[in-house]
Amino acid sequence: MNDLSGHSIGRYHIIEPLGEGGMANVFKAYDTHLECEVAVKVIRIERISPEILSHALKRFEREAKLVAKLTHPNIVKVTDYGEYENRPYLVMEYLPGGTLKEFIKQHKQISWQEAVKLLKPIAEALQYAHYKGVIHRDIKPSNILLTQNGFPMLTDFGVAKIIDDEVTQDLTGPSATLGTPEYMAPEQIASKTVDGRADLYALGVVFYEMITGRRPYEADTPMAVIIMHSRDPLPQASKFVKDIPERVERFLEKALAKAPS
Repeated sequence: MNDLSGHSIGRYHIIEPLGEGGMANVFKAYDTHLECEVAVKVIRIERISPEILSHALKRFEREAKLVAKLTHPNIVKVTDYGEYENRPYLVMEYLPGGTLKEFIKQHKQISWQEAVKLLKPIAEALQYAHYKGVIHRDIKPSNILLTQNGFPMLTDFGVAKIIDDEVTQDLTGPSATLGTPEYMAPEQIASKTVDGRADLYALGVVFYEMITGRRPYEADTPMAVIIMHSRDPLPQASKFVKDIPERVERFLEKALAKAPS
C-alpha cells in the first residue's frame, strides 16, 4: 500500500508510517475529535478476490466488535474501526515505546528473571482473553508493545482471524495457516481448530527467544520451520545460556510440548 501520510481516514489524520506486515500497514495518526495521537492499522486487501472480500469485511466487523470489548491493563485498547476505500482499519492506542522485538534485538539475551517480569503481564492478559473466548493466534515479539515506562501491552487481538479459511486459501494456497511459523504450535499447523494453549506455546517460544537470543527452531524456509515445530525435539536453552535453573528448563519443555495436553 502507498504511504498514506498527509491523508485523512475519517477523523484520523495520518502522520507517518509505523510499520508494515504481511496483512496490514500501521500508521501514526491524529484523532481530530479527541485531539490525541492514535495508531491506525489498515488491513491489506490487494490479494483478496472480489467475491470473497465482502464476506471478509463482514467477518472483520464482527471481530473488531469482539476485540473492542476486551478491557485489560495489558491489552492495547481498540477504540474504533471502519473502512477506507473498501479497506478495513482498526484504531488503537498509540504507544511510543516500541516493540518487544526491538527490545530483544537491542539486548540480545535477557535474564530469565527479567523475561518473566516482562511476560507475566502478557500471560495474565491471555488468561483474561481466553476466559472471554478470544484466542490471539499470532503471539510474537512484534505484537507485544512497550509503553515509555517499559510496561508490556499485547496487541493485534483478532487481526490474525479477520480472514476465514476461504480467504486464507485464496491468499496463500490451500495449505495455508494463520499465524507466524516461528511461533506456531504444532496443532495450529495441523488444524485451524485450536484453543488458548496455542497462544501459550507461542508465548513459550517468545520466552525462549528472550533468554537465549534465538528462536528454538530456525531454518531457511517457513515450511522447514513448521516441520521442525511438529517433530524436532526442543533444543535445551542451557546449550545457549549458562546457569539456567532446572525449573526454567522444565517450564520451557512444558510450554513447548508438542501435544497440547
